[in-house]
Formats: sequence, structure tokens, C-alpha cells
Amino acid sequence: MSDMTKESLDVLEDWLKADKSINPKDAPRLQKLLADTPIKDVIALVERHNAVRAALALRLLPRQRSIEVFDALDSAHQADLIDELGNTEVFEFFDELDPDDRVSLLDELPAEIADRLLRSLDQDERDVTGVVLGYPKGSIGRRMSPQVPEIYREMTVDEALARVRETADNLETIYTLPVTRKDRRLVGVISFRTLFTARGNRLVEDLMSDPVFAYAHDDAEETARWFMPLDFLAMPIVDESTRLVGILTWDDAADIVEEEDTEDSARSGGTEALQQPYMSTPLLKLVRSRIVWLLVLAVSALLTVKVLDSFEDTLAAAVVLSLFIPLLTGTGGNTGNQAATTVTRALALGDVRSKDFMQVLWRELRVGLVLGSLLGALGFILATFVYGLDIGIVIGLTLLLICTMSATVGGLMPILAKAIGADPAVFSNPFISTFCDATGLIIYFLIAKSVLGL
Repeated sequence: MSDMTKESLDVLEDWLKADKSINPKDAPRLQKLLADTPIKDVIALVERHNAVRAALALRLLPRQRSIEVFDALDSAHQADLIDELGNTEVFEFFDELDPDDRVSLLDELPAEIADRLLRSLDQDERDVTGVVLGYPKGSIGRRMSPQVPEIYREMTVDEALARVRETADNLETIYTLPVTRKDRRLVGVISFRTLFTARGNRLVEDLMSDPVFAYAHDDAEETARWFMPLDFLAMPIVDESTRLVGILTWDDAADIVEEEDTEDSARSGGTEALQQPYMSTPLLKLVRSRIVWLLVLAVSALLTVKVLDSFEDTLAAAVVLSLFIPLLTGTGGNTGNQAATTVTRALALGDVRSKDFMQVLWRELRVGLVLGSLLGALGFILATFVYGLDIGIVIGLTLLLICTMSATVGGLMPILAKAIGADPAVFSNPFISTFCDATGLIIYFLIAKSVLGL
């Protein structure tokens, strides 16, 4: 970044943080700064501020630049901006979005506003947007681009190139072109490079290759994760009759995976994923994203309190046992979370499936046993040295059993969640920590009562 660009960004940042209206005398200077700043820096600047300030920046941008910036924002930020922009601006921005991006924005809006935006489109644009909108949320059909050229296998290379030229302005990609029969059933794919370098009188069917495709109702995340390693630029999307309905680009697949990973990461930490950049997220949205999980975990933590209450006499007879409670519950929770995170990731990548339940159980049981043996041996030595042999035996055995139990439970929870159609990340860290805390304390006190004769 040049010194001039950095200086411009500092000025714009200070202005946006000032939270005041534009002084008419300053408007020309701000317009010039925004126009001269690289587009990626303007996008980052707008993302960092709330909708009111972001709308001011958009109004100062040249028309085409403001459209580019709006298009680059995530759908949640776009939805917030709609409340701050005038109808003319909103309709223009909405019209310039790709059909799949329009649908993502519509999903964030109340039905009345969404309907008004749809009606603002001309009939052709409304129809192609309706194609994407017709597929269920979470399906790959909801994330595809429905605008694909009609390339038939009977065409010559010259005819196919002419068709691409006619429709190129409306296409998301021209580098991978689906080939169909006249009834739109997919029969192959051909790259633009192949078309461009082939003789004009050659037939497309002689040059095309077998297609790799997905069905429009397939799960978006699973399809994206399966597609990305294939190293294709785009992939056709078909209906149940293998009729071509759209195309998925590698960039869109990467966006899907990034969104899902962000969501899983947030949920594994006991919060909901933010739908827009942190600095531009309203305070109440930050609170709402966290409070539900905190309430759930606070209530579930009462189980741990109940366990402690049940073994009150044991604690009273050997007060030293209370000193090790944080160590044991922390170790159990961390062990379970490690296993859950590993298996959740493996499920997302397709390395583990629901039918691998017994294999994962046996694998995590052994991992937990080894971890428990190592930590238990260390705990035994240290506790014996400080508090005596009996306490050392209690701590060593407890660590062994807690690690074994926690690793096994942590590894199986995501698979159980997947089997019942729930999000594995939801069953991850928060619930596992609570479960392992309560169960670990029961194991601890039962061993203590047995070894110490309480």
C-alpha cells in the first residue's frame, strides 16, 4: 500500500468514525479520495462501519464503483444498507447483482421488502432469480448461477463460439461450458480454450469430455467440499432428469466452504456466527449471537452443581480433593473438545461418515487410553509427592478414566449429530464440556470413596 493510499484511508476512516453528516464543503474532497482509493480498500473500509456510515460512503462513490462495492459485501451487510438507502439506489444495486447473490440477499430481508425488490426487476431477470429462489435453503441449487449458454453437441465450434459471444455479458463464467442435447439434458463439458483453438467446422460432440456434475437439490456444503479438490473452474448443476439448470463456479464453492467453516467455528465456541464483519455488527446483534448459548450452558452447568452437592460428605471428609477439581474437569473438557473438533472436521471433509461409528469409537477409545495413561502417570507422581500415595492413586486413576471417556464421547458426538440431521458443531465443545465435567466428577468421587474408604 502506498503512503498516499494509506493517508487517504486514514482520512476516510476518521470521517466515517466521526458519526456526523457530510459538510458540503468536504464532499468534493471525500469523493475524490474514495474515487482514487483502490476498490479492495474501499470495500474493506465500508465493511468495517455500520450501515448508516457505509451508506454515506456509497453515495459519494461514482455509480459504477458503488455498484461494485455493494456487490462485494456479504448479504447481511447489504440487507442492513437497504434500510439506509433510497429506493432508486436499492433497486439499481439489486438489479446489478447475480441471481444467486440476489437470493442470498432476499433470504436476509422481511418478505414484504423481498417481494418489492423482486417486482423491481424486469421479467427476464425475475425469471432467472426465481429459478434459484425455487430451490430449498441449504441446497446447491440455491447457490448456483442459472445463466449458462445453450451449447448443443450438434453445433460446430464456430456456432458455439457465436453463442458464447451473444450471452457472455450475462454469464458468471465462460471457461467451462456445459454441452447439452436439444432437450437440455447434460451430455458433456467443453472448455473455452478448447473451442477457441479448434477448427471452426469441427463438431462440439467430438471435442467435449464427460461431465462432472451435481444435482440441484444436493446439500450445498457437501457438494462444495467434494467439488473443490477436483480442480475444475466450474461444474454443471442438473435437475433429477439431468437437465441443465445452472453452473457452480470454484469461487462460489470456496465461499460456501468458508461460510460453513466460520459457522462451525463459532458454534463450537458456543456462539452463533456473525453474518457481517465484527466492526460493523450492531451491539445488540453481538449480544444475541452469544446470550442463547450462555443461557443453555448456564442451565446445563447446574448438573455439575448437583453432582458436587451429592458428594458433599466426600468433600468434607477429604477437603484436599476439592483442589484437583479444576484440573480434572479442565482436562476432561479439553480432551473431549479435541476429539470432537478432529471428527467434525473429518466429517466435513468426507473422511468420516456416519457408518464409521464403531471405527471412530474404537479409535478414540485407544487415543483416550494412551492420553489418560500419560497424564495419569504424571498426575500420580506429582500428587503422590505432595499429598501422599492414596491421593496420587485417586488422581492417576481419575485422569486415566476421564481422558478415555472424554475422547470417546467427544469423537462420537459429531457422528450422532450427523446421524439425526443436526449440525455436528452444535454438539461439539459447549455440550461436551458440560457433559464431561459432570461425568468426570462422578468418576472422581467414586474412585476417591473406594480408594480412601470414605
